Amino acid sequence: MNHSQFKILVIEDDPLESALFHKLLTQKNFQATLLSEAESGKKLALEQHFDLIITDFHLPGMSGLDFIRQVHPHRTHLPIILMTADGTVDLAIEATKCGAFDYLLKPFDPPTFFETIEKALKASRFMHEKVTIGETSALNSGPVMLGRCRAMQEIYKEIGRVAALPVTVLIRGETGTGKELIARAIYQHSDRSTKPFIAVNCAAIPETLLEAELFGAEKGAYTGAHARRIGRFEQAHGGTIFLDEVGEISLSTQAKLLRVLQERKVQRIGGSEEITIDVRLIAATNRNLEKAIAERHFREDLFYRLSVMALRVPTLRDRREDIPQIARHFLKRYAHEFGIDSPSISDESIEFLKNHPWPGNIRQLENTIRKALLEARSFTVQPHHLHIPNEEEHNSHSLETKPSTTVPLIERLLKGASEKPEGTLYQEVIAATEKELFLKVLEKFAGNQAKASRLLGISRLTLRQKLIHYQIHPKSEKNEED
Repeated sequence: MNHSQFKILVIEDDPLESALFHKLLTQKNFQATLLSEAESGKKLALEQHFDLIITDFHLPGMSGLDFIRQVHPHRTHLPIILMTADGTVDLAIEATKCGAFDYLLKPFDPPTFFETIEKALKASRFMHEKVTIGETSALNSGPVMLGRCRAMQEIYKEIGRVAALPVTVLIRGETGTGKELIARAIYQHSDRSTKPFIAVNCAAIPETLLEAELFGAEKGAYTGAHARRIGRFEQAHGGTIFLDEVGEISLSTQAKLLRVLQERKVQRIGGSEEITIDVRLIAATNRNLEKAIAERHFREDLFYRLSVMALRVPTLRDRREDIPQIARHFLKRYAHEFGIDSPSISDESIEFLKNHPWPGNIRQLENTIRKALLEARSFTVQPHHLHIPNEEEHNSHSLETKPSTTVPLIERLLKGASEKPEGTLYQEVIAATEKELFLKVLEKFAGNQAKASRLLGISRLTLRQKLIHYQIHPKSEKNEED
């Protein structure tokens, strides 16, 4: 995320704390404006554009809560974070009811501060960026849904039908097909479009923290819970919550999610109070949920709750006639970004793209065009610029020709065995082989721990413990179009 493009307004009357916020934000390259009282903050917020407002609760003249009450109705897509040293339940509930995106208890540490900011800015971007259906100018860097094939025309019609209905929606399709864009289009065409849109990637959050992320937690509810945490369902009150990769959540969390959908209430971990919520749920998955139900990995009653309305997104290989339009769109977009005039792509390259299986779908096609444009520079993109070998052929070739890494590893460990204590060789070989296995599986799935753990046949918790033990830090690919 490029922080320099974001404007943040901070309202804090304590000079020392104000200076600290300015230092923290400018170090991260945010554009920070600081004020000491809420009345002038209100005037500025209504006159100028800001991506986020952070306000203290105790302010001269007007409290931070009154500031939210007066600003939020006019800037419904502008997230406001309330800071306070008063960690009362009443204040937390009142703040979220009035439209606060979240609140921070003082004192807080920088990681918590920036984590909350990142979530708020992501929510703001999702609410502000319109999903365009059909071709648009290359100058428009926002998300675009492209495709003239019959399958995509049906998707557009379904979005129109579903958007106005107050029902849960399940979007199904492979990774990279654009499931999140469809969720955002449904939200933007619904009667909740002026309310929050909160997206949660269920596979990207550790299983032990997902429940707190969704439903919230009270201070001290679990190790590391140093302050009350507002759940994503509370943040989405009045609006829409999008649960991406919903098929990855555990059975215990599934049971609690089902209860929330049935009763329209959430209960924070460690708390006794039930909080009424008004939230529309859109979920997405690339898993075969019917198979998961048969294997007792997914609740059947939750499946029926989620799929009141179901949309299946076609793969790119099932809509090859759309590939030229999509490829040329990305060509224009990245040419503008890279400062390349009059970008072009040969007919041979287009034919090559149409014949590729695209296991990564639109995301893979986008990355391929971006890389090819960089390699071709100002010249026409030719087939040799498109480095996308057939995945099955590549894997088969690698298995046949690549020498085993295990034998050299054992030989190397044997050579140094005389210098080490007796009885350690077996454990060394096992550990080294295990580490190599985890690295390769994570590489195969671009850092996605949920998919890696399923292939390995171990739980995500076990996998995370192993990664910590071997000091492996996987980098997950962004799932902007899931």
